[in-house]
Parts: sequence; structure tokens; C-alpha cells
Amino acid sequence: MKGRVFVIGLGLIGGSLALCIKKEHRESSIIGFDVNSEQARLAKALEVIDDIAETIEEGASDADLIIISTPVNQTKKIISLLADLQLKKDVIITDTGSTKQKVVHSADILLNKGCAFIGGHPMAGSHKSGVTAAKDILFENAFYLLTPNDQIPESKVEALKTWLKGTKAKFLTISPDEHDYLTGIVSHFPHIIAASIVSQTEKLAESRNLIPRLAAGGFRDITRIASSSPEMWRDILLQNKEVLLDLFEKWQEEMRKIKSLLEKENSNDIFNYFNDAKQYRDSLPIKEKGAIPAFYDLFVDIPDVPGVISEITGYLAQERISITNIRIHETREDVYGVLAISFQTEEDRQRAEKCILSYTDYATFIIS
Repeated sequence: MKGRVFVIGLGLIGGSLALCIKKEHRESSIIGFDVNSEQARLAKALEVIDDIAETIEEGASDADLIIISTPVNQTKKIISLLADLQLKKDVIITDTGSTKQKVVHSADILLNKGCAFIGGHPMAGSHKSGVTAAKDILFENAFYLLTPNDQIPESKVEALKTWLKGTKAKFLTISPDEHDYLTGIVSHFPHIIAASIVSQTEKLAESRNLIPRLAAGGFRDITRIASSSPEMWRDILLQNKEVLLDLFEKWQEEMRKIKSLLEKENSNDIFNYFNDAKQYRDSLPIKEKGAIPAFYDLFVDIPDVPGVISEITGYLAQERISITNIRIHETREDVYGVLAISFQTEEDRQRAEKCILSYTDYATFIIS
């Protein structure tokens, strides 16, 4: 396709979408806008976009596709602004937010202008943020949820998919209500649980000073999603309030259930509770990208000797294997330490495992 694409919000997601469109539709021009002028400048310098728009009004006027990649509350304000502008008759407008009901409803004002608003949610992310982390492979094999309302013709949805073909994502079209309920279950609520575990641990640590030390390693791993943007999660909770309140009720029922099993010391039922959870969890797809960005981790047992970490990372660099994060689980005297290395893809994780095995005779893997 050939045309003018306007991306509002040049962070990780907006920048990556711009790169995907540039790669697939080389004759199109990509215009970008960000409230942070430095982000916009970087986006142009890195050739993520072709030109910078000084204002939303300037960038939107001749656009064939408008992508709003901003926090949800900002998205609603931008939709209101676009509704007051003279836009192209057949323009397609989409967003990238994590909640959909209220955003799609707010976009009803665009229908009277002949504009097609199609809610969008690319379910991919990264350990890094900002336009400097943008990459055209970010969405490969990830689910990309589209949430048009009933008045949007299928032809417009197909046109948007064509624009986004370069993402190589798996598109699913569902209603805004269904989107918010599903993502509430598999993304929003788990983030709340992780944050609540961390919050409770912080309170208990006031009287148990060993907790911070013991909470290193595995505890940090299982609660890592609690490190997500507080501003983003504040907005998500407020936008998906009804769904999350319903899930709170169900969660409390679940906690009452396991509490009752413990009070009764029902050994068989406690075993079955954890066994059923294990069986279901183990049956979930391993290679699929879901609502929460996957972490492709390698846990390597290494001797606690000087230089071993730089040796391992040197081997990975030699094979041109990129790592997204590296951390040391607290080592113990006279016991091998555990090096945790995170990668962008499962392919990189597998390559790293083979690389380390081929170069060393001392490293072993805790989880592979």
C-alpha cells in the first residue's frame, strides 16, 4: 500500500509499528509526533520515521492511517481532538492501548466524519522502552487484537491488517467487551496480584530484616511484572474497573477455598489443588506469545570465581547473541552461583544454551 501514515506517540510500540510499516510499504511516508520532542528527534535520526509533525493537527490532516500509541487516557483526548479536525474521508484510525471498551466508545464521534476507528492491541513488549528500543521484529508471532465496533465494515478491518502486515503478528478480531474481559484475566489481574505480593512483602519486611535478602532471585522473577509502569497500570485499572472488580470477587472465592483446605488440613485436596494447577499451567502453549510479554531466561550454574561472568557474556557476544538482561542470583560460599540471562526470543535462548555448552565444561543449566 502507498500512503501517508501518522504515528502519535513514538515509544517502543509506536516506533516498532512505524518500522514494520516502513519495511512492508516502502513507498509510504511515515510522519511522527511525540509530546517529548527529544523522542521525535531520535525517531527521525534513527530513521524510524521520515518526518516530524510539530502538532497533531499538522500530522493528521493528510494521513491515510493514524496510529495513536499513547496511554489510554491520552488516547481518548486525542480522539476528541481528531474529531474536530478536517481529516481524509477514508482515513483509518487505530490505537495500541491495553483496554478497549471506553476507548472504542469514545471514538463513536468519529463515525459522523466518515472515519473508521478500529481499536488495536498488539500483545508484545520488551524489557526496554522508548524509541531507541523499537524493532521491526517485536510483534512477530504475537497476538494482535483488533476491536472494531459493529458499524465498521470488514473491508476497513482488512485494510488495517494490510497496513500492519509487516508486523507478522497473528490478528484476532473480537468485541471491545470481550477484549477487556480476556485481558483482565490473563494480563491485568496477574499484574495486580504481583504488585500485591510485593506490597505485602514490603510491609512484612519492616519487622523481618532478612526478607529483602531472601526475596532475591526467584521471588524477583515471579513478581517481575510488578516493575511495570505505575502510570500505565493506574490508567488500566481505572479503564477496566468493572471487569477487575468482578475478578476480585472470584479471586477472593479462590482464596477462601484454599484457606478452607488448609484449615481442615485436607492433605489430598491440597495436593489435588496444586496438582490441577500444575497440569493446567504445564498444558499452556510454550512457544506462543500471550498477553504478558514472555521472558526467555537461561539459568546457568557457574563457579564463583573471578572473570567467569565476563567469560560467559564474551562467548555470547562472539556468536552475536543479544541479551536483554543479566543478573546474579545471590551466590553462596563454596557453592556454584546462578547466572540468570534473559533473551528477546526463544531462538536466541536456545542458541545461547548451545553456545555456552560448546565453550565451557563447567557450566550447567538449572532450567532449559
